[in-house]
Amino acid sequence: MRNAQRAVVQYALVAACICAALAPALARNEAIGGAALHADPHWPSHFQGQMLTELPLSAREAVFLAGFPGAVARFTDGERDIVMRWVTQPTRRLHPAEDCYRGLGYSLSVSRIVTDSSGTRWRCFDATSKQDGREVCEQLQDLEGRRWTDVSAWYWAALLERSRGPWLVTTASVTRPSAGTD
Repeated sequence: MRNAQRAVVQYALVAACICAALAPALARNEAIGGAALHADPHWPSHFQGQMLTELPLSAREAVFLAGFPGAVARFTDGERDIVMRWVTQPTRRLHPAEDCYRGLGYSLSVSRIVTDSSGTRWRCFDATSKQDGREVCEQLQDLEGRRWTDVSAWYWAALLERSRGPWLVTTASVTRPSAGTD
């Protein structure tokens, strides 16, 4: 039962991030100046001091990614599920993970800004469903090290060329200790 629960959690995280990354209703090209940045992602091998293992995206997830301006990969560090999105241009197709968790039927806590041990700020929230409870944290970063905890703030900085891409969006999710106990 524990493996089935973990599979549901992993699918929900990836689905939430994919939903957050895409807005299928938007069909127009959003390239700035007529040309989008095309950069190959250089996925990190470690996250917050832990070695990452890449997990394959399912065929269904790949379908959701069609037309996304960048790339998406899913990882684990043995404890957390981590989805990284490499975004090559300002896009309205990128939404906060909160939006998709809500769309998947999760109840969400009010988001909060959390500063980790290295001084990095993250937007975090708790997502709860009948099957599981997760703490989800997310941030965006440009190549010069500027970071955002809000997708809208990032979008306007990118659109107004106050930040140049590509950008790395990291969403980390961990099971809350109280999840699954009655």
